[in-house]
Parts: sequence; structure tokens; C-alpha cells
Amino acid sequence: MRISALALTVFLAACSHTMAGAQSGQVDREIALTDMRVLSSDEMDGRQTGTDGAARARAYIAGRFASIGVQPVGTSYDRPFTYERRGDSHDGINLVGLIEGSGDSDTVMVITAHYDHMGHCGGEICNGADDNASGVAAMLAIAADFAANPPLHDIWFAALDAEEVGLRGATALVADFPVPIDSVALNINLDMLGYQEENELPAAGAFHYPFLRDRIDRAGVVEPAHLIQGYDSPEWGEQGDWTYSSDHGAFHRAGVPFIYYGVDFHQHYHQPTDEYEVMHYDFFVAATQTVVNAARLFDTELDAVQAEREAAASERVTKPGMGQ
Repeated sequence: MRISALALTVFLAACSHTMAGAQSGQVDREIALTDMRVLSSDEMDGRQTGTDGAARARAYIAGRFASIGVQPVGTSYDRPFTYERRGDSHDGINLVGLIEGSGDSDTVMVITAHYDHMGHCGGEICNGADDNASGVAAMLAIAADFAANPPLHDIWFAALDAEEVGLRGATALVADFPVPIDSVALNINLDMLGYQEENELPAAGAFHYPFLRDRIDRAGVVEPAHLIQGYDSPEWGEQGDWTYSSDHGAFHRAGVPFIYYGVDFHQHYHQPTDEYEVMHYDFFVAATQTVVNAARLFDTELDAVQAEREAAASERVTKPGMGQ
């Protein structure tokens, strides 16, 4: 699927600034906003799994991966998969790539964000600017930073499909990860970073993996966002425990520690009004810088995280379940 002239023009304009933004370790605001805007444009037609709109989104993301320097697995970023839903077989396609680390550790980290959305709802395009063009844009910003300033460890990047129908892309990736899944010390999952009226940025995961808590705090948060650790335990209630609410749930089932950065439900969630024009741009850029900083910190401490994961495996506060 080819990118249209409009998307390609926007894409090339963004690429012309990529390295300048990444070299300083600061998120390039223009590029991050451009990525979110293009992925949530009407041209992507809501990015529903299996549609031409989803294919156009993949073409854009693959082009950005290539321009940043994310390496494909073999000759393509595409990792097709099949899943069953409601008695029917469906096809999805994840995009997976790698930025190699400068060290010799076998321990790796994976950054995920789902690119699919709902297509149309109520007869209108559901563009999914917050859910989850924002998370994909933030993932691309992390990749650009690591490409310009190489990590110590191999960092995998995955734009995942079919999240909206039950974390299908993440489940397929965990089942067929490019390296042994036990070598994945951490999944940082990004889902909905673009709209928050109170500037609250939740970070979930430390309830299940307490050794992450201090590191999440030390990674900090960039104003105007402010960090809330939680949304990952029964005390938050049925709707407030997000352990299986997004793609990190598939990694948790496999025993891989996760941090989920994403905002609470809001008035535009799964509505046609989830559009680029209503996003909170300053919050989004701050949240994106926050996750870039967090990925940097966790890269430097990834071997220690892996050691603590192994030590705590038999004493985890809760065992991974089968819920979503």
C-alpha cells in the first residue's frame, strides 16, 4: 500500500528535522505532533485491522522506522499473524524492528504501541488521535532518540495490530518474539498520551513488579504532566485495574515486567471526536519526553532489572492471569 501524496509530503517534512531533534535528547515537538496528526488523519480511515486505512498507517510507520534507522527483521518490518474471533479467522500485521545496543548483554527491552483503531463508529470515522496515534508517535520519538544516541542494550520496537479486538497483535508477538522471551527484561507500552484535562500521566506496573517503582520515580516526569503510579491492582476497582487493558497484558501473562504509560478514559475515548484538533499538545509533548527519559533510564539499568525480575519471579505479588 503506497502512502498518498499528502501523507508523503508531511512525512518528508518531518524527516528533514529528525536528526536535529534527536541529537539533543529532546523530543522534536514538530515531528511528534506531525506523526500523531498524520496517523489520525481521515486518510487512515480509522486504521481498523485488515483495512486499506490500516495498510496506509503501516506504510507511514514503516517509512518512519526506516528514516530513523530502526532495522527490520530480515527484509521487512511486517510480521503477519492470524487470530480467531467469533468463530472466524482474521489476519493482522505487526511492524517490528530493532536498534542494536552498544554493549554485549543479551538482555533486551521492547517498546510497544498499537496502531490499529476502530475504523468507523456511528457512521463516522473514528480517527483515534489519542487512541493510539499518540502512543505510536511517542514510540517513534523514543526510537529517534536511541538511533541518535545508541542504547547499551538491544531495543525492539513494535507497532502492534488488533489491540482493539483483544490484544491479538501483542499476543502473537509474545508467542513468536524475535529473541527468546526470557531475555526481554521490560516492556514499555504506550497507549493514549494525547489528551488529559488534569495533566495526569499514569504509569502502571509496579504493583506486580515492585522493583520498578523507584526507577519510574527516578525517571521522573516533564511538566505540565504529573506522574501517578497505580492503576495496576484490585484496589483501583474493576475499571481502574489496567493490568490487561492494553498490549502490556500479553507480556505480563508471559512473566515480562511492564510499565504502561497512558491516560485515563475521557469523553473522546472510542468516539469520532478523538481527533488531532482536540488533543492537548503541551501535555502530549511532555508525556512523550517523559517516556523517552524513562526508556533511557531503564536502558542503563536493564541488566539489574533482569536480575531482580529473576529473583522475584517466584515471589510476584500476583501471578499473571488470563484476563484482559
